[in-house]
Amino acid sequence: MLIRNAVQKDLPQIMKIYENARSYMRKTGNPTQWSGGYPGEDVIRRDMDEGNFYVCENENRIVGVFTFFMGGDPNYIRIDQGSWHSDAPYGTIHRVASDGSIRGFASICFSFCLEKCSYLRIDTHRDNRPMQKALHKFGFRQCGIVYMEDGTERIAFDFNL
Repeated sequence: MLIRNAVQKDLPQIMKIYENARSYMRKTGNPTQWSGGYPGEDVIRRDMDEGNFYVCENENRIVGVFTFFMGGDPNYIRIDQGSWHSDAPYGTIHRVASDGSIRGFASICFSFCLEKCSYLRIDTHRDNRPMQKALHKFGFRQCGIVYMEDGTERIAFDFNL
């Protein structure tokens, strides 16, 4: 298993993984997260240009994708119904998706990010039960509610070694 920065030629495979992830979400009771084609190519290209977009390869095939960057997320400034467990500098994880061929991809992603930073933050939709389960299983702690730019709520989690 290899995790590396994505390059432009990966984009078709990346977009297919997100298309399949949106379909899976709809089928499993999460019809609104990533609706409207989110994340689009523009978002992925920006993350790639900033060096923050990663792909996970197994046998030379992309099986999972995610965004990881060091530093704050403006959506994490306000947190309701709780608080972050630390004010330390943190790494932020977003847009985790896989093709479903590798069990435990989320844990692989989280472990990679922990190698870069010992304090992580992430959020997910209240209807994204598979991600919530993966977060709890790995040891993330639920912190409260954060809000996206469009005002939608997300459940906030953090992990501190």
